[in-house]
Amino acid sequence: MKIAIIIERANIALGGAERSAFEMATAVSALGLEVDILAAKGQIRHSRTRNIHILCQNTPGKRACYLTFAKALKKYLSQNHYDIIHSVLPFDFADIYQPRGGTYTESILRNAASYRNKFLESYKKLTAFANFRRTLLLRAERKLCREPNGPIIVALSQYVAERFKRHYGADAERIVVIPNGAKINKRISTVEAGKLRTQILAQLALKEADNPVFFLFVANNFRLKGLAVLVKAMSAYGGTPGHNTDRQAYLIVAGNGRAHKYRRLAKKLNINRKIIFLGPIRHIQNALSIIDVAVLPTFYDPSSRYILEALAAGKPVITTKFNGATDLFVNNRHGKVLERSEDVSALAEAIGYFTNTNNIRKASEAIVADNLKEKISISRVAKQLISVYESILQRKGQK
Repeated sequence: MKIAIIIERANIALGGAERSAFEMATAVSALGLEVDILAAKGQIRHSRTRNIHILCQNTPGKRACYLTFAKALKKYLSQNHYDIIHSVLPFDFADIYQPRGGTYTESILRNAASYRNKFLESYKKLTAFANFRRTLLLRAERKLCREPNGPIIVALSQYVAERFKRHYGADAERIVVIPNGAKINKRISTVEAGKLRTQILAQLALKEADNPVFFLFVANNFRLKGLAVLVKAMSAYGGTPGHNTDRQAYLIVAGNGRAHKYRRLAKKLNINRKIIFLGPIRHIQNALSIIDVAVLPTFYDPSSRYILEALAAGKPVITTKFNGATDLFVNNRHGKVLERSEDVSALAEAIGYFTNTNNIRKASEAIVADNLKEKISISRVAKQLISVYESILQRKGQK
């Protein structure tokens, strides 16, 4: 079986969506299928990437126009045969549409909500359609969903599936939910992890004997992923008496986001000595090996790879119902799920809960006992995808 996976940019350095698409392609290939990646833009650096085809390299700009890419794809596909065309962009000539970022409509709505200001929220909703590229993609997505014979829609989570039905009236029979996955068993460098923990302890003026609880937040868009709420929750937790705790909470912030605003907020709330900003970290598995709890109070995430990687590392997690990764763990067993992204009090309570050593241990043991690592595996995703491919071929009468 020969598969074409269509992505916009062939560059894993750009973020989780691109990296996830490449991991998916690798996992499908590992099960014996021939997989090509068709991208508008990107760079082919060595011979191992010969299965990557860049179709709009000579067009100006960092991104190719949706219509330009569609034209290039149709030309390429007319000259090259594939059994299955699997796209992460809304092209109605594909067999499968699997958006890595959920629906464009939900993304716009939740991004606006993350500003936590009614005026700004309304403004962001209105101006979202001033972005020609986004509007074009949204319209294409809506059209694709409403076509009776359009592509199979593969949703990364139940959250995403429900939004396809709510926003576009997509037929439930055309939607298949394949929960997101991540690479498991990533190699941990104990030397590098040890250096990182030593650095963190030094920056916080702590010793191992202080027995701190480290909460790790990882994101690039600090606003959308709820960092302001998290900083306020750290302050609220610190000022709330009566927590059944034997340890103190500290927050480690990692990622490419702009930190100045959040440093000022931490200083204003007088908790700057309990929060450090690491900037981008190259190997997330090293960081996860030396912390206690992963936290992401996101306003929107179709299915966070970071939370999945944390679970695969055996770490309890705190996130919100607006994160599709909640499909793969149980609230109050493996972690905590908040009903509202902006709920500072609920987040403070969750932080307090995991400053208790016994609560951390119980959640970690449950993650292992329930075999979440295998459920999260990208290999599981690949097997489910192949099952969908086979069902499509059966309908086409090719099998």
